[in-house]
Amino acid sequence: MPRILLLLPTATHRASDFLAAAADLGVEVVVGSERRQAMAAAMGDRAAVVPLRPPGAALEAIIALHARAPVDAVLAVDDQGVQVAALAAERLGFRHNPPGAVAATRDKAVMRRLLGRSGVPQPAFRVVDPGGDVAAAAVALGFPCVVKPVSRSGSQGVIRVDHAAGAREAADRVAAIVRSAGCPPEPLLVERFVPGREVALEGILSDGHLHVLAVFDKPDPLDGPFFEETVYVTPSRLGSGLLARVGAVAADAARALGLREGPVHAEVRLADGSGTPFGVAGDGTGGHDGGTTGGATVIELAARSIGGLCARTLRFGAGVRLEEVIIRHALGMDLGPLAREAGASGVMMLPIRAGGILERVSGRDEALAVPGVVGLEITVAPGKPLVPLPDGDRYLGFVFARGPDPEAVVHALRQAESRLTVQVRDH
Repeated sequence: MPRILLLLPTATHRASDFLAAAADLGVEVVVGSERRQAMAAAMGDRAAVVPLRPPGAALEAIIALHARAPVDAVLAVDDQGVQVAALAAERLGFRHNPPGAVAATRDKAVMRRLLGRSGVPQPAFRVVDPGGDVAAAAVALGFPCVVKPVSRSGSQGVIRVDHAAGAREAADRVAAIVRSAGCPPEPLLVERFVPGREVALEGILSDGHLHVLAVFDKPDPLDGPFFEETVYVTPSRLGSGLLARVGAVAADAARALGLREGPVHAEVRLADGSGTPFGVAGDGTGGHDGGTTGGATVIELAARSIGGLCARTLRFGAGVRLEEVIIRHALGMDLGPLAREAGASGVMMLPIRAGGILERVSGRDEALAVPGVVGLEITVAPGKPLVPLPDGDRYLGFVFARGPDPEAVVHALRQAESRLTVQVRDH
């Protein structure tokens, strides 16, 4: 029986789905987490403490585990573990991405520079060192701009600004978000705002070739001032030509970063038809403007699969889940049919609309009774704080729906959310 080490951060929502996928494949799982698990003594070498920071300590823990009880692959399920997984897989001779390429996906400034060197369409940008003049960078680029930290994910700390005073306020707010996470001061990225529709691409790389698994439409405009994602629905309603461009620009981005193996998740913007040019900055000074109407520009690319519980929207072949595809790839197994199942599916990431302490979420039965809704998970427990974006880093939960077409799925998701009542009290 093959054995795989899954790096499962304690805060991940994805543990149960990956464990179920491994069980369906007959794969033995070794759970690697930052803390000793309650059942660790009984699990023996099927559980290991793997401190994800610093990466060197995690690498030595994995090497020691492999010496005692060999594994056949190392796989990270979330952003926090991708660097460690790449280092360990390289050391042990497993299928892997170059660690430097993975590191580039975790630092938005490095990513922008690498994409620019290869001419991948992306927003014009400036990198501002801690304490630097963010407003001056924004003025040089031209408004509107987006200010963001280089290290956060999930739209945390991402703020649109329309004037110099707003840029200064955003810089102070983003710096406070980074401090609250216990991180040292870091550079800020200032980007020209790219108008237009945004889609998400889910894919898997094999020997450098990108297999596009799904493209999700995002029906709700993402125009700021904050960029809270809500509805994802697939199949995309884009035409075949635009879908091909999305796939091509994502593949170009992965190649520019040096990624070769495993899942990728890309966020791509499409021109809004106004002819607004996209920046192709290569040196961090804004570069030149390029692109044409209907073009695709890369906003983000991550060396992992879609976050949260959103992968539950995807099934391939005869009901194969995304996690099974990812585990098969890591172990060098045949991937099987990668065509997405017939019909449409989608997820709503339930936004946190007000801060405070969660008391309860009522209306769950009513939401689940909406035709087309197939699941509902509230992932914040009562008594826990709710922090809206851009300061927060999570959603209230997830609603899942399936239907004959994307329109029916989106309608079901919106109806389900309207049935929920969130009760919050002050801190």
